[in-house]
Amino acid sequence: MDCVRVRDAAEHVMKMHPMWQGPLAIPGGDRQSPIDIVVRKSIFDSELKPLVSVYDPNTCQQIWNNGYSFLVEYDDTTDKSTLKGGPLQDNFRLCQFHFHWGESNAWGSEHTLDRRLFPAELHLVHWNSDKYSLFEEAVMEDNGLAVIGVFLKVGKRHEGLQKLVDALPAIRHKGSVVEFTRFDPACLLPSNINDYWTYHGSLTTPPLTESVTWIIMKHHIEVSHDQLAVFRSLLFTSAEEDVQKSMVNNFRVQQPLCGRAVRSSFSPFLQEAQSAEGDKHNH
Repeated sequence: MDCVRVRDAAEHVMKMHPMWQGPLAIPGGDRQSPIDIVVRKSIFDSELKPLVSVYDPNTCQQIWNNGYSFLVEYDDTTDKSTLKGGPLQDNFRLCQFHFHWGESNAWGSEHTLDRRLFPAELHLVHWNSDKYSLFEEAVMEDNGLAVIGVFLKVGKRHEGLQKLVDALPAIRHKGSVVEFTRFDPACLLPSNINDYWTYHGSLTTPPLTESVTWIIMKHHIEVSHDQLAVFRSLLFTSAEEDVQKSMVNNFRVQQPLCGRAVRSSFSPFLQEAQSAEGDKHNH
């Protein structure tokens, strides 16, 4: 199916999506996100360097329910919390992180691995402070943003996430903001951040600009069912509205790849071959 027809179908679904209220200018372009990562079609790139993230918990400021997710916002007026390395040539500042999740544990992530869905996905959003002076400027430009994506799987309770979960009831309604300080976003990353996929894509929320270098972690993090249940207790609606709507399924439908390359920092084949060799020697 060609890109245009896939996109038409996708946009039709989007119009009924809780996150996409009101008319939306349909984005053009062949670099929209999210996508399905076909693991065996990803291209191992030995030039991809390890990621270097330096996060200062003191830059954490507040949590905000913006009506489609909750954003944990960081002070991005200095280079105190930054990301570089990996596929990035420049220095990128952390401005916020947020999640996307489903109404059940069966789906919720925006990206998928070989069509496999995860119950939720974390996005750490950074902007290029070498080239631009503000997030609002970087978001509109090529090479403006770098977003780390981490899949969440249901399992044991995540201790680092719990501080955040405890604060969520205070921002149940759309538009509510509470002070939230000294949260280290590094605690939400998997222990190995050097295995990842990367591709050129877009924001998955309006304005959908194609300014994003996506860095999707190979390794997931585990959270408990109860922790995700607190995410689902949030509301898309403000306190004034008569009908309250649960904040669930706040993800964008998948977009066609349109010939883009997805590169990986690790070689799946190499690792498979090595483990097969190891099995032979072990027997």
